[in-house]
Amino acid sequence: MLLRALSPVAALLLSAAILLSGQGLQFTLLPVRASLEDFSTVAIGTMGAAYFLGFTVGCLKSGELLRRVGHIRVFLAMSAVASAAPLIHGLVVEPIVWGVLRFLTGFCLASLYVVIESWLNERSTNANRGVIFSTYSMITLTMMAAGQMMNLLYNPTGLQLFVIASILFSIGAVPIALSVSPSPAQPASTKTDIPKLFRTSPSGTVGCFAVGLANGAFWGLAPVYASAIGNAVSLAAWFMAAAIIGGAILQWPLGLLSDALGRRKVLVVVCILGSVAGLALALLAPQVGVISVIVLGGIWGAFAFPMYSITVAYANDYADHGDYVKVSAGLLLVYGMGAIVGPFVASALITIRGSDGLFLFTAVVHVLLIGFIAYRYIKEGSQAEQPIAFGDALSSAQTASQVYEEELQE
Repeated sequence: MLLRALSPVAALLLSAAILLSGQGLQFTLLPVRASLEDFSTVAIGTMGAAYFLGFTVGCLKSGELLRRVGHIRVFLAMSAVASAAPLIHGLVVEPIVWGVLRFLTGFCLASLYVVIESWLNERSTNANRGVIFSTYSMITLTMMAAGQMMNLLYNPTGLQLFVIASILFSIGAVPIALSVSPSPAQPASTKTDIPKLFRTSPSGTVGCFAVGLANGAFWGLAPVYASAIGNAVSLAAWFMAAAIIGGAILQWPLGLLSDALGRRKVLVVVCILGSVAGLALALLAPQVGVISVIVLGGIWGAFAFPMYSITVAYANDYADHGDYVKVSAGLLLVYGMGAIVGPFVASALITIRGSDGLFLFTAVVHVLLIGFIAYRYIKEGSQAEQPIAFGDALSSAQTASQVYEEELQE
């Protein structure tokens, strides 16, 4: 049954896996290389925020690109641009240039994620969406972990690792380019209404924002955290790989449980366990050995990373079949907004408290998400959030870009 559900998107999953192995390589390579180049912690955090700022803009603009040229052409174009960025990173080692490149990479990856996730949603049902998204996350996280370990192949001060990342982004486009599986129809409308998205699924929307806060901080600053404990390159690579592998291992079981038991219940449990793991990393890391830190990183990832696929599946349970591009773009936009803020706040805490500030921050975020879900549960009793047809937009509905511009002006 699972194989039957996945076969129409096999080429898409293969492309995503290859692309995200290159992304995994970059996520550790860039902060480690920046540390070796004596970039400040604030500069490194700002680069992480620049990535997610580009990610947010990509969420705003990708729907229009999909409407104009379709899923496959957007996928190929964004893969090509993403392939060029690592090469420029290796050639020009300057904080400002790297910040601009991270913005561009974020834009490309957001567009790629919108293609992937709207495609998966179009091919799934409420009965199997949790399992399909968890399988997707498990595959991509595993490949991102493989990307982390590629950092051990060469010295990060050289150009070789940047070239490998570029190669992976290029090759990742091949399965989609050669696939005979039909792509989703080009959406007739790409307007994204964030307030309507929130009314459709408050817990799913707030959950995506909270996951963006915590995971954005992790991706931008976890290599800095690991480097402060031990060998800059090897420990950072092992720590990041352990966290990603932990997330990959539990993606499918937690997705299956969310299909069977209800997504909010499973989300509360993983938030509790993720916050406990975060506190352990913040408070115990100075006293325990390197191996224990790596194990704790794996435990943290096992519960922190599945949160995204659960919240996305939960929100999409209430979306109309024709609105998956809008919903996917909206959720990624909300995630990106959180991920812009996360690295800034976490880097400030690291400056004040030291490296343990990173996981203190993630623990607080997870606890706050538990509080919001509990509030929604108490307000509604045991009833699920009532679905609202996402496509029945109000006459006053705003596009995501209008909402975002107004928030910037406030």
